[in-house]
Amino acid sequence: MRVLGIEGTAWCASAALYDAETDSVLIESDAYEPDSGGIHPREAAEHMSEAIPEVVDHMLAVAEDEHGPDAIDAVAFSRGPGLGPCLRIVGTAARSLAGTLDVPLVGVNHMVAHLEIGRHRSGFDNPVCLNASGANAHLLGYHDGRYRVLGETMDAGVGNAIDKFTRHVGWSHPGGPKVEAAAAEFAGTDPGADGGDSTANLLDLPYVVKGMDFSFSGISSAANDAADDGVPVGEICFSLQEHAFAMLTEVSERALSLTGADELVLGGGVAQNDRLREMLAAMCEARGADFHAPEPRFLRDNAGMIAVLGAKMAAAGDTVAISESAVDPNFRPDQVPVTWRDGESVARGGGGGAAGGAARDPDADRRGAEATVTVAGSGEDRRVIKRRVPKSYRHPDLDRTLRRDRTVAEARLTSEARRAGVPTPLVDDVDLASATLTLQYVGDRDLAAALDERWTEAVGRHLARLHGAGIVHGDPTTRNVRVSPDGVGRRRGNGESDAPPEAYLIDFGLGYHTGHVEDHAMDLHVFEGSIRATATDPDPLIAAFEAGYGAAGDDEVLERLRDVADRGRYR
Repeated sequence: MRVLGIEGTAWCASAALYDAETDSVLIESDAYEPDSGGIHPREAAEHMSEAIPEVVDHMLAVAEDEHGPDAIDAVAFSRGPGLGPCLRIVGTAARSLAGTLDVPLVGVNHMVAHLEIGRHRSGFDNPVCLNASGANAHLLGYHDGRYRVLGETMDAGVGNAIDKFTRHVGWSHPGGPKVEAAAAEFAGTDPGADGGDSTANLLDLPYVVKGMDFSFSGISSAANDAADDGVPVGEICFSLQEHAFAMLTEVSERALSLTGADELVLGGGVAQNDRLREMLAAMCEARGADFHAPEPRFLRDNAGMIAVLGAKMAAAGDTVAISESAVDPNFRPDQVPVTWRDGESVARGGGGGAAGGAARDPDADRRGAEATVTVAGSGEDRRVIKRRVPKSYRHPDLDRTLRRDRTVAEARLTSEARRAGVPTPLVDDVDLASATLTLQYVGDRDLAAALDERWTEAVGRHLARLHGAGIVHGDPTTRNVRVSPDGVGRRRGNGESDAPPEAYLIDFGLGYHTGHVEDHAMDLHVFEGSIRATATDPDPLIAAFEAGYGAAGDDEVLERLRDVADRGRYR
């Protein structure tokens, strides 16, 4: 099968010819390059209207020269997400071509194509995918017939966040390569600098991670303010990269931990950045996971990935009638039925009972994203020793700060939550020098290994009580709740037995004090996201969770939750 792919979601007009038999891809692209600032939708559409016919004609000529007049078996196009005017031009071209050639038409989700080209080129079976591009940034994993959004930006894409700064200092688009060059030059001027282990001076910029979601708006504004205050631009570029890319690497590790996956692929235009690739590779190596980033021509927006996924979809019979092929600028990847593959879920260890999946190996419960966890003692005297390990991918100053601050927060908020009536482990000892906590052993396993409505309802009640005390957990995923599915209760600090067995909240390292409804709603969003990412049938679990919260908490928080959920870049 040979497929002609057409891409044009924003800035790059591209056509490609993919031959499935030889696995060869030819790509012809013409990128829109504004004189200054970022992408202007009207100018981008004007460029697309001129460039799409040219790149398509070129690829048709190549196909006919090499394979004859019947070279094309299907036409695939980027259906969304993207800029509406650009997408409509591409859609019109694809429909016209498919009609003229009398071949099937395939509508491809641009972001799923970024994931699939990485999976295709790596040979991985069930990877987590980090998409890092201009307008987008999110984590995806295949589960139960769809790609689930494991985590995403709650405001700007990573490329747009960087471009916001470069526009502020008067640099032309695209700003990413210029920031990368300036950061490397700045690090190279420091005597102690050595690539990814650079000890060059690091500015204090916002670092916002909430579970597997993240935010870039604050870091862009802080970088702009630093430039206005006269901080050297190279120093800002270095610090901007170190913070933003560390955030992406951290949430990627969280996604690997939540799902139990051991493969990670990278996609998107920002994925061409050497420092980001270096961080992700270091994280995966330390974790024992495999990492792959495709060659640059498949990272930037390109029709090659559209053609490759289009061929898989066409082979599965997943085509679209011309009359039903309208584009969708807000086409989320988790809306796409994955018809071209099957096999085990990326969340192969998560979810039992009605939630689906076999129970996770209890030993896997002890392998988190941030810390090593060991259990000492036996019976009711068991204790958990949790040590936040240094992360080699992070700048040492940033790493020390995060490890210390999160250890302090976990010790303090775990105890405060317990005093507020929320089941948590007792804190026996805190060693800040080694970022180590000694805690009471609670529960038999993580909630991720035993998803059940009774437990999610209990978590709802616990978060409501926590929020009533002015505390946000910050990372209430199914991996940070401990339960006893066998019905055996744990002992409280006074020696009395729990009856019935309780669900315990653990790992308050990302927590903080606030009474703001927005922050409380974000806590709910994080928990529900972890359920949707791994459960076969998440709706009853989420309904029970919200019922639990509603019975003990503020209805305004549940109302705000809808707004927070709609804030993702792909909704």
